[in-house]
Amino acid sequence: MSRERATALLVDFDGVLRRWDPAVAARVEREYGLTEGVLGEIAMSWGLLQPVLTGKVSHAEWMTSVVDALTPSVGDAGRARAAVDAWQRYRGEVDPDVLAFIREVRAAGVRVGLGTNATDVLDADLAALDLTDELDVVVNSSVVGVHKPAKEYFQAACEALETPPARVLFVDDEDRAVAGARVAGLSAHRWSGPADLRYLRAALAY
Repeated sequence: MSRERATALLVDFDGVLRRWDPAVAARVEREYGLTEGVLGEIAMSWGLLQPVLTGKVSHAEWMTSVVDALTPSVGDAGRARAAVDAWQRYRGEVDPDVLAFIREVRAAGVRVGLGTNATDVLDADLAALDLTDELDVVVNSSVVGVHKPAKEYFQAACEALETPPARVLFVDDEDRAVAGARVAGLSAHRWSGPADLRYLRAALAY
């Protein structure tokens, strides 16, 4: 039996709608004499990352934990804080092809949600990137209290979209999130770049 055609779209933020220039972090690391990649390595360590993604700690508290972990290698807490602050000032860039696609989809009457593992600065980031009015709903893991790829996360996202899972198409750049969405009953596509947009247009009912 063929699958129902999707009538709503759920897109990931980091890696799909928002992209990061790795040169920014590399420049900060060089300036402060840090090992290349150490800022992201510390911040993304699961012990620090999981609590902020589920709203147990704030973004500011998460960054303080990164400063604390970085201080021994820098030798000075003030310098570690300055490095983290310099790194955090950059909030990424919008992928223009994805944004154009979202606008096209919404203009056709398809509801679009942002489905992201994020912190309590997400709303500020969306505002800074002029994305606040570009989405119908925002499903932030730190607000929901559970993160992708948990089934409960996708259930919350479908409820926010007011669309049954079988009618939601989810797009993410991580295999685990895509697999989790499929387990929850959504259609899901592993994002690899703008070349995927042709497939996504065909998969949506407009």
